[in-house]
Amino acid sequence: MPPRRVITGRSQEPRQRFAEEVRLLRTGRGVSLRQLGERLGWDWSLFGKMEKGETLGGPEVVQALDTYYGTTGMLLAMWELAAGDKSQFRERYRRYMGLEAEAVSLWHFAVSVMPGLLQTPGYARELLAAGGFKGDELTQQVEARIGRQELLEGEDAPPFRTILSEAVLRTALRDAGEWRRQLEHLAEMAERSNLTLHVLPQGAGLHGLSSTDVWFLRLPDARTVAYTEHGYGGELIEEHVAVERIQRAYDATRDLALPPAESLKFVLRMLEELPCDSST
Repeated sequence: MPPRRVITGRSQEPRQRFAEEVRLLRTGRGVSLRQLGERLGWDWSLFGKMEKGETLGGPEVVQALDTYYGTTGMLLAMWELAAGDKSQFRERYRRYMGLEAEAVSLWHFAVSVMPGLLQTPGYARELLAAGGFKGDELTQQVEARIGRQELLEGEDAPPFRTILSEAVLRTALRDAGEWRRQLEHLAEMAERSNLTLHVLPQGAGLHGLSSTDVWFLRLPDARTVAYTEHGYGGELIEEHVAVERIQRAYDATRDLALPPAESLKFVLRMLEELPCDSST
């Protein structure tokens, strides 16, 4: 096992520390990113992103690095600390929120949850409560989420396109009345001039975004950034090549979805299927 280096002056933030260690181990071994990719069987660009702190990679690639460098689990331990640190996620989410407020257009894909910009207060409350929020904090989170929807109001509201997997519309709230209100709200929003709704039927099969919720923001300087998320975190992606790759997956997914008119009919059919009395 190579001797441990003195870490004085190194970053104390777990994610950045992990990125620094991955880079120093490679440069100390004297191999390029391409050579490392060839020897371990992963795309070399993944290691470049790990060294920049853009991604942590998965445990399997970190274990492979531990074996290659002979660090006997040190990198995996550092990865676990970095993966468990929420400060980086919070900072990237704050940055995303700032960019969202500046966006001149937005587009989005949802795997199983209604996007925050289209949620009713009842939907937001049940979803956030399921995530562990309670009491005053839950109320504050609901108010903050509903407050974001001002983005879509007014004459200067940016255009917003969303593709909802059918699973979003099949995952009902426990409160049947709130679920009806959510579907009614979605149908109303779909008729707005600045909103384009697509429904992706389950019959479309697997696609490039089958496990990824993603937002795209077109900014005033003509840049596009992406934000991918899951229930316990998210990643802001600003590097052009990475954004383009996800954009291609989004475009291919949109080609599988129903056109807007048919998507609205789909939502309305679901409303008709609901019992008139929410207590039944």
